[in-house]
Amino acid sequence: MVGRQYDCLTNPLGAVRFTFDKAVASGSDPASFDRKDWGVADIFRDFLFDNDGLAQVPILTPSTLHVVQPNSLVRFRGMIQDMLGNEFYVGAYKNEETWNTNKFSDVAQFPMGPSPDMRVWERRLLYCVPVPGQNTWADSASEGVIHTYATSANREKRQRETCSVSDEMDIQDSSNETPNSPRAKKMREGESVPQENMTDATDCSTSMAPEFDRNSFPCLVKIYDTPESDLKLNDVFEFIGVLMFDTDVKDDKHGENEMANCFDEEESVNLPSSKVPRLHCLVHRKLSVNDMISISPTMEPKPELLRGIRDSLLRHLTVVLGDDELAAHFMLLHLLSKVHVRVDSVAVGKLSFNLSGFDKSSISVFGNRINDAIKNLLPYSQRMPLTVDYLNTASLAPVKDYQTNRLVPGVLQCAEGSHLTVDETPLQSGTLNNNGVENARLLKDLMDFQKVEYDFKYYKMKMDADVQLLILSEGKSNILPADIVLPFHPTAVGPLGNVDAETLNAWRWYLATLRSLTYSIGTEIQKVVEDDMVSARKVDRSLGTEDFNRWLTMGRLMSVSYGEACLSNEHWQMVKEMERLRKERIK
Repeated sequence: MVGRQYDCLTNPLGAVRFTFDKAVASGSDPASFDRKDWGVADIFRDFLFDNDGLAQVPILTPSTLHVVQPNSLVRFRGMIQDMLGNEFYVGAYKNEETWNTNKFSDVAQFPMGPSPDMRVWERRLLYCVPVPGQNTWADSASEGVIHTYATSANREKRQRETCSVSDEMDIQDSSNETPNSPRAKKMREGESVPQENMTDATDCSTSMAPEFDRNSFPCLVKIYDTPESDLKLNDVFEFIGVLMFDTDVKDDKHGENEMANCFDEEESVNLPSSKVPRLHCLVHRKLSVNDMISISPTMEPKPELLRGIRDSLLRHLTVVLGDDELAAHFMLLHLLSKVHVRVDSVAVGKLSFNLSGFDKSSISVFGNRINDAIKNLLPYSQRMPLTVDYLNTASLAPVKDYQTNRLVPGVLQCAEGSHLTVDETPLQSGTLNNNGVENARLLKDLMDFQKVEYDFKYYKMKMDADVQLLILSEGKSNILPADIVLPFHPTAVGPLGNVDAETLNAWRWYLATLRSLTYSIGTEIQKVVEDDMVSARKVDRSLGTEDFNRWLTMGRLMSVSYGEACLSNEHWQMVKEMERLRKERIK
């Protein structure tokens, strides 16, 4: 049996060229390949998902950038922070009588000149960043693959004090070797390849890579053959493709390589490849919160199992909240909340939570405990200290900068499933300027409608969001009126103790899995709910639609917390009792 003529991991462009040549040889017209996959995606999906190759692909991070090789296969996990439009490039051209392609690459393999056989194609540019507020445990899996990868790479790595540009070109040539070339043949057969062209270039191509912070590590992802509707702003994706990162690329737009690939690329979009890695995407997949769990437990969402996990998580939250059991029950429902449908302007499923009654001493203790607990349970979380100065100076809404043609991110540009804790306790009297008033309105819109207004200068557009909001305050928040307001009554500051990794992971899995559980209300229980609401309305005429919607949301979340997809009378009575106890506290 003859092996493959390319290595998908270290020489993905070899697979691109192999399938391109095969398609051309079969009689296909290269002009039709602009928006058509000629077999590349099938090869990589087979390698990644059918032959367990995904685990071998290093995830691109600031630490792994220094050891992964240019032109190799990598993964990048991040949020689509901006869409930079389209880029024109020479997709196919003839070198003498042979068709070649530049698809999935920034640099032409062979010399190019004006030719009637040149085909100009188009690709989309996405500016992606690490997910805002992503907690350390959620991306710990990103580091796992690289240790094996780095160990293998370091066996061939040689230290060298200086490195020339020609060395850098050698490594690019070696990784772009044609399948039937002598060098490629030697590599397939396990023969040695001159190290002067490989290991030294490895040293200089990675040692000059700039330092990046984990939270500000951008990647320019180039997308092919994908409908625009499949990729949306703020979605979290894993992009798998060919890494292009060149510390020696000159910024001369009229250089040979630039002319070989792009036409009329705007200066504002031309991010230097020496500072922003480029990934030519071969395969992509949207990530859910479950994908952020480093080691998913082999569990079925059965009620018996979920009840045990629920009880242990509830006990943990009770200890975190100073033995305030009622607050722990509401906190659990809050952490399970999610926008699951929109009816007109109503985001059904949200459950914002305002814990009031904090002072300076209690917020310093319980504020930190709550924040740490949320960081350990949810993949994306942020904490906002709300002050007059913060509101007056902060940039909460994303704003379009037309000089750079980029979207400047705001604090409220978050991924779906993010959690935001607003600490209102440091807020003192003061005067809000125009920016402060606008920021207060933006926060209230997020809480009320789960929408964030993006400022495009000439117009504004409200984008859907799904952010869990927790407010910690001295009294009931007037700036951010939440769905649930509960005075906080801690009675003890007990030790939290150590939670083992298996239990933590089970809690994370529980919250991530049950948030998306399907749900319905049976006919019988629906009649009970309606009768109870009518009776409650007779007793308290101030009750309105918002109160009833909140009760229905709590009923849903109570059932979901037990892993049950249909509201039971038992769970409905639990919701009514929680509401009774909450109102007693408020009185």
